[in-house]
Amino acid sequence: MERRARRVALAGTALALSVSVAGCGIAPDPADAELSEGEVTLTMTWWGADARHQSTLDAIKLFEEKYPRITVEPTYADWGGYWDRLATTAAAGDMPDVVQFDQLYLSSYAGRGALLDLDAVPEFLDASSLPDNVLASGEVDGSLYAVPIGVAGNGVVLNTSLFEKYDVPVPDTDTWTWAEFDAAAQAITEASGGKVRGLSPFGADSFSLEVFARQHGDQIFDAEGDVTIDPATVAAYWQRELDWIESGAAPDAAALSEKAGVPLDQGDTVVGSTAMAFIAAGQFTAIAAAAPDFEYEVADWPADPDTPEGFQYPKPSMYWAASSQSEHPAEAALLIDFLVNDPQVARAFGTDRGIPASEAFQEALEPTLDEPARKLLDFTKLVGERSGDAPPITPNGASEIETMLSRYNQQVQFGKLSPQEAAAAFIEELQSAVDAAG
Repeated sequence: MERRARRVALAGTALALSVSVAGCGIAPDPADAELSEGEVTLTMTWWGADARHQSTLDAIKLFEEKYPRITVEPTYADWGGYWDRLATTAAAGDMPDVVQFDQLYLSSYAGRGALLDLDAVPEFLDASSLPDNVLASGEVDGSLYAVPIGVAGNGVVLNTSLFEKYDVPVPDTDTWTWAEFDAAAQAITEASGGKVRGLSPFGADSFSLEVFARQHGDQIFDAEGDVTIDPATVAAYWQRELDWIESGAAPDAAALSEKAGVPLDQGDTVVGSTAMAFIAAGQFTAIAAAAPDFEYEVADWPADPDTPEGFQYPKPSMYWAASSQSEHPAEAALLIDFLVNDPQVARAFGTDRGIPASEAFQEALEPTLDEPARKLLDFTKLVGERSGDAPPITPNGASEIETMLSRYNQQVQFGKLSPQEAAAAFIEELQSAVDAAG
């Protein structure tokens, strides 16, 4: 998803969420859910591009063949209009039975009773194929409201073709430190005469901020939904970006601003203007496909000897959830069960929604993967081995965190605010948004 489209959608949906979801009421107790004896029609919705639409329709066909008395009526959209439509249908009591969901909105919908408590339908949904620390990311207040579909760590993509072109050794990414990372980035810039910069820095997304915070024994939110990250951690995050820019290891502020929000195939990582970048690793296969003349690797973040273990975590790319308003909660849970457990679905979906969260799906998919997807799977397994507990999910009111980070990050890049000033303002604004939603 293009970053600019995501920011616009977040801003446009915030008011709709605060008004519409609040009207959903308290979800009925689904403990008495049972399969209907007659014909049943379920509605299902998701966002994505054409390839995802077709693969999901293929999965629906497989489900209907297995359960011939259940018909699934699909609707789908791009990200931009998806959340406005969902908020409208939720407010009208007509939310689709099964919904593709995002972590940014999970707490908002679940906390207002719009989502089915999946813990209450264990007879129809078994999510035990997912690791505990992955499944926990679908919980709100101790109950499971969404099942992760795909997962990705936050990694560093390396254009090894550029390292080879400029005769710069690729660091040992299994053991590299921040000093070694910085030295490699600087070496690329110098060897290319500034034609290629060593890296595209982090600074504007909550995923990289969370990993950076966890490297410093910190986190953005606590379990109660309050903003608990130390301002010094946020300031250090932005100061590191400034250090890269000032040293020439990263492009300058004007160049970074020009490329903010461009489509992936126009980004510096794909066109070869930078040799490394911090990415949500689910993007890796798309980057490799968009630049077939380059060779890429994906690696864990650098770490120093005093960096806490378990700073990584597998973040869900998206989820399956069900509406608490569904007239057929048992069948809705059965559809989610099929989508997360049937190996035919794994093959139909491929890696379009990221590496599958289900380890059984990973095994079913592995023989079909091309080289970039296999590299991504290996990295995902590495993250799973190294990760700690999942951080608390984005609380109600904080769904615009990406927009806030982007705005303050640009002010830091252009020197309008110091990292310390921006950190204090960002945390105050974010906490105010959470408080207002509460």
